[in-house]
Amino acid sequence: MNSSNSSSRERERGMSTTVSFTESSYAKQAEQLKRDGNTYFNKQRFGAAIDAYTEAHYMLGLALLQMKDYAEGVKELEKALELGIGAKHKGCALEEIWLELAKAKYTEWERQSSERSWKLQRLKETCEKALEMQYALDASNADGANDEDANAYQEHFESLGEVFAKALKDDTPTEIPDYLCCKITLDILRDPVITPSGVTYERAALLDHFQKLGKYDPVTREPLDEHHLVPNLAIKEAVQAFLEEHGWAYKID
Repeated sequence: MNSSNSSSRERERGMSTTVSFTESSYAKQAEQLKRDGNTYFNKQRFGAAIDAYTEAHYMLGLALLQMKDYAEGVKELEKALELGIGAKHKGCALEEIWLELAKAKYTEWERQSSERSWKLQRLKETCEKALEMQYALDASNADGANDEDANAYQEHFESLGEVFAKALKDDTPTEIPDYLCCKITLDILRDPVITPSGVTYERAALLDHFQKLGKYDPVTREPLDEHHLVPNLAIKEAVQAFLEEHGWAYKID
């Protein structure tokens, strides 16, 4: 028995050490990258400075997520993604940053969605009981319920059900609108660019298309080069608004 307890304590200490090491490793890397960024900046090596700062925010975000501080971790990952996209960052894969950010956002949405569903169910049950009590009280005061009262009660009961059904539906995953998705990847857009022909693509997917298949528009087949691309800020804002309202859209298949 003592031997078993001792082994259990050793395993727990080992797990604790591993977690602490991981968190410390991310945090230490972030601090070193920040120092590197400051050094590059002072030497006017601005591209290298942005690369270092981008990776610093990324590592700090991972450290905070490991510590279950999702709100602050997400903020750091968003900073890393914004810096990387703005500077066409190459040192740290933007796809990797996005995947970690999407995973964190979806995890937080799942938690909040479960909490909302539980609260809605409790509230629905409370409202139904209150409606039943009111109906019973009205029937008692009137020496019995008549057909008109019964019909009114039924209508109120059904309306109550519709209200709560709609509230639950708003939190249920559906299809992402086509206009918010890339025509190449079919995934929701993150860094949308629009071509002269008016078609919007994910920048990275379109650049990959140029490299592998040729410099032409995948939809219209017209000649196209990187310098023709313009950020589609309207769609980017629409995507952000959609994701804020529908956190389930962060799910990675």
